[in-house]
Amino acid sequence: MEEFGMKAIIFDMDGLMIDSERLYRQVQYDIAHRFDRVLTEEIRRKMMGRKPIESIRFFVKELNIPEEPEKILEYRSNIMREKLKTDLAAMPGLNHIIDTFYNRLKLAIATGAQKEFLDIVVDQLNIREKFHVLQHSDDIEKGKPDPEIYLKACSKLSLIPQDCIVLEDSLNGVLAGKSAGCFVIAVPSEYTRMEDFSPAGYVAADLAEAAHFIEKSFHP
Repeated sequence: MEEFGMKAIIFDMDGLMIDSERLYRQVQYDIAHRFDRVLTEEIRRKMMGRKPIESIRFFVKELNIPEEPEKILEYRSNIMREKLKTDLAAMPGLNHIIDTFYNRLKLAIATGAQKEFLDIVVDQLNIREKFHVLQHSDDIEKGKPDPEIYLKACSKLSLIPQDCIVLEDSLNGVLAGKSAGCFVIAVPSEYTRMEDFSPAGYVAADLAEAAHFIEKSFHP
């Protein structure tokens, strides 16, 4: 691991490692439709990266839905649980970037999703053993864009943030990683490409390009 100027890569999960934003999008539009509400992409983008309950509270408030956020979250979680088990797809380049840096850099995941969903994903993709740290949102007080989750992941890696690269697909995530002090690479998805990723240190078209950039930029 001493061959690199950086010591770890911390991955976001939803929309970055897996094509889950497509699934969340379907469920959220269905919920809005049930209450005769119109969910905009702007609202959806602002929901990304947050803790599940924070995201749903924002959703309920913005759409003026006459239901408790906890009930909406439970409903969404029940549907997403099954979708993740039956319709999970890795994002292009995921296996490539993991295989490229496994045993060369420490690898971690820092996701706004709950532990249950993180466990489903790493086991479905059979990648659990590749990661030193699996940081979920269950023990996080403030979701992204607050840097708490990345600071906690760095601490569990026994590294300072300046030694860590963060990979993110959302602006909330980019801001969280940057505020923590990490070098942030944005990898926009089809749902976030229109966001302003200028706060990121680099913007990659996909995970394969991100891997190439890391090799080129941080290899002595």
